This record gives sequence, C-alpha cells and structure tokens, in this order.
Amino acid sequence: MAEEKINIWNDAAVPGLVLGLVSIAYMVVNMLTSRLAGTGGAAFLIGLLGFVLWAAKIAACILLLRHFLLAFSRRNPSADNRKVFQFGMVVALYSALLYSGFYLVYVLYIDPDTIAASMEAAMSAYSSMMTSDMRAAMENMQADMPAIGFFSNLIWCWLFGTVLSAIFSRTIPGPIRDDPFKDD
Repeated sequence: MAEEKINIWNDAAVPGLVLGLVSIAYMVVNMLTSRLAGTGGAAFLIGLLGFVLWAAKIAACILLLRHFLLAFSRRNPSADNRKVFQFGMVVALYSALLYSGFYLVYVLYIDPDTIAASMEAAMSAYSSMMTSDMRAAMENMQADMPAIGFFSNLIWCWLFGTVLSAIFSRTIPGPIRDDPFKDD
C-alpha cells in the first residue's frame, strides 16, 4: 500500500511542475502587460488582453489536468476513481506550492514595492471611510501580506485543483473498472 502512495507522489511531480509553470508564465506576462498599461493610453486593450490571457490560463490548466489524469489512468490500469482523484489532488498540491512559492519570491525579492503600492492605493481609495485605527491596522498588516498571499494562493490553487480532480475522476477510469464485486 505504501508503494502505491509513493508512485502517486512521484508520478504527480512532473504534471504539477507543468501546471505550476503555466500559472507562473501567466503571472509574469500579466505583470509585464500591467506595466505597459501604466506607460500608454491603451488601458482598455491591455485590460482585455489580461482577461483573454486569464481565460486561456484557466482553460489550459483545466485541459492539462484532465490530460494528466487520463494519462495516469492509462499508465495504471488498476487505478480506480479514488486513485485518480488522489493523483489529481497531489498534482494540484505540487502546482499550488510552485505557484505560491514563485509569488512569495516575486513579492519579497523581485518587486518588493508591489504590496506597498497596492496598500497605498487601497488606503487612498478608502481613506474617507477609514478611521485612524483602521489605517494603523492596515499599515501593520502590510508586513504580513507576503505570507497571507502565499497561503491564500496555496489554498485557492489546491482547492481549485482538488475540485477539478473530483469532477474528472468520477468518469476517467470508466464504469468497467468500478466493479463492486472485486476483492479489495
């Protein structure tokens, strides 16, 4: 039984890497296009491009996860729905760790002013509705934002992948392998 878990964890490493790299590529392209938006007057077109890229990333992640689940099922003919679901959860975890780790590195080392600029924009937008205590609380929270962002991304990406795995794994192995009379 322990050997099967090791195989699932090992088999999920490359698909998790691929899905994580797709999300990281989207993040990098989105950051580059957002910098272009600040330099020119084509904000609407860049916003539209950002939406199209986001939709393409979501579609690519969904299709890739389905492909990886199907490939795992083909490589392991004895895999039932539960094993395919477990494989998908591990792929989602690897992908979420990679993406969240890149986000943390980006926010801490590559562009550390991102969070400060976001907090400043939020403070100026809502300053008329905030008390001095609320402003102080937001300023104190700024140091924790990289960790909050890391864990938020980790949980969100893992849950998204887990839900997709649950949806796809119900039909991937097919009804032939789900024999209720087979020995466990």
